[in-house]
Amino acid sequence: MATFSPSIPLSAPARRLTTLRRITTSRPSLLSSFTTPRISAACFFSSPSRTLSKGGAPLAHNNEPVPTSSPTTDFSSLDVLGNTPVPSTSIDVCHHDGFSLNSGVQITNGSGALLIGGEAFEWKPWLTKDGKGTRKKMINSKWQWEIDPESLGVLSVVWPRPDLLILGVGKYNRPISPKTRQAIGEMGMRVEVLDTRNAASQYNLLATERGVGDVAAALVPIGFEE
Repeated sequence: MATFSPSIPLSAPARRLTTLRRITTSRPSLLSSFTTPRISAACFFSSPSRTLSKGGAPLAHNNEPVPTSSPTTDFSSLDVLGNTPVPSTSIDVCHHDGFSLNSGVQITNGSGALLIGGEAFEWKPWLTKDGKGTRKKMINSKWQWEIDPESLGVLSVVWPRPDLLILGVGKYNRPISPKTRQAIGEMGMRVEVLDTRNAASQYNLLATERGVGDVAAALVPIGFEE
């Protein structure tokens, strides 16, 4: 009589594990049928070939010898106004009470400067016409810079007139009144309003570039106070 050993029942997780093992071992691995190709490092780090001259020196892409030293930059060749003479009326220094011009002329004693056609004039637009030295305010009730149109009367007799008038209105910039702008426009000139330091710099640049016949300036000292 045959005897049988009692079977030990398997739990549910163990049966699932056995089934999974059978599935994994019974089917061949799909990854085993693929082989990883070997790629040489030379494919990525290959050095480009360079053409050599007859003497063995390397040549650039335009077949010219490659320079052995770094090129030097001549900054003087980049200055387009380097060979242009500076006008004699260009302003070298803006003083508290006047100006120093390139020609050596000194405008002092609190006077402004009127620069027209290569000539320099003392300019005091704050004085009235009565000849008594009475001062007139140049800042109106709206805090706009306003002068008597007759203080620019010399511009009305200059011919040809400058195309641009640069106004330097003192230490700080401020807008000019419509009356002053209209008076300048009626003389056929455009106007640019700046503080005196920047107005002097702008005049030096434009007078050198365009000439003193096209650009004029009317500047009050930076230390002027009402």
